[in-house]
Amino acid sequence: MPPPIPIVLDCDPGHDDAIALLLALASPEVEVLGVTTTYGNQTLEKTTANALRVLELVGRTDVEVAAGADRPLTRDLVVAAHVHGESGLDGPALPPPRTDTASTDASAFIADRIRHARAEVTLVPTGPLTNVARYLDAHGSKGIARIVLMGGSIAEGNSTPAAEFNIWCDPEAARTVFTSGLEVTMVGLDVTHKAILGPEIEERLRGVGRIGIFVAELNVFFSHYHRATYGWNGAPIHDAVAVAHVVRPGLLETRHCNVEIELESELCRGRTVVDRWSRTDRNANAHVGIDLDTERFFDLLVERISLLG
Repeated sequence: MPPPIPIVLDCDPGHDDAIALLLALASPEVEVLGVTTTYGNQTLEKTTANALRVLELVGRTDVEVAAGADRPLTRDLVVAAHVHGESGLDGPALPPPRTDTASTDASAFIADRIRHARAEVTLVPTGPLTNVARYLDAHGSKGIARIVLMGGSIAEGNSTPAAEFNIWCDPEAARTVFTSGLEVTMVGLDVTHKAILGPEIEERLRGVGRIGIFVAELNVFFSHYHRATYGWNGAPIHDAVAVAHVVRPGLLETRHCNVEIELESELCRGRTVVDRWSRTDRNANAHVGIDLDTERFFDLLVERISLLG
C-alpha cells in the first residue's frame, strides 16, 4: 500500500463536514495533518467548537485545529443556521470541547503543516474558500499537491437558484482558488446530491457501533431541512464525497473543464460557470464531478465509520 496522502481539512462543521472528518480519520489512505475552520454552516466560534468536539468524540485530540476566517473577504457574513441548527451540529448532544485550538491562525497553521510534511499536501476545503484564498495570497502554491473542494455546481444552486452555498458566500475567494494554477477538483451539487443518506444507510450505520449511531442521529436532524425543501427521504452528505474522492479514486467521475466564478451579477453571484462542452476557448482549470458511484460510496462510508467503534 502506498504511503498515506497528507491532507489538511478546511471545514465549517456542519453535519456533513463532521461526517467528512470522521471518514478522513478512519481512512488509512490519508494522513490528517490538521483541521482548519471557517464560518459557513455557523459562525466561526461554533464551527471551531464543533471540530474540537468531533475529534474528542473519537479520541483524536492529537489532530490540531486552527481557527481561520470569521467572514468573507469582502462580503457580509451569512451562515446556514436554518440548515444546521443553532449549534451548527444540532441533533445528538455533544459536550462542550475540553481542548483548545492551535495558537496560530489557519493560514500560518497550513503553512507550518506544508513546510513539515513529508510530501506535497492535498487541501480539502468543504466550506467557503476564504481560508484557502488567504493562504494562497500570503504563501503561494508551493508544497500543495492539489485542492479537492466541495462547492459549486454545473446546474442549479442551493443557496440561490444559480449558486451553491460555499461559493456564494465568498465568490472572490473562490475565484482566487480556481485561478491559482493548482490542480483543482470541484465536487459540486451535481454529484453530492447523489449521495443522499436515507433510512437504509442509517440502519446500517446504527449497526456498526457508537460512532455509527452518532452519524445516523446527525443525519436524522440534517434530513429535516432536505425533506421540507426537496421532498427527499434523507440528506446529501456533500462534504464526505470530497474526502471519499481522495481516499478512493474511481468513485467520482470528473471532466476537465474551464470554470469561471461570477462576481457581479445580481441574480448569479457565486455561480460556477462550467464549460462542460467546450463552448469557449478558455483553458480547463478544474476537474469537475459529473457522476458518483453511490453504492460504493456508501459502502466505503459504513465500512470506515465501523472502524471508529
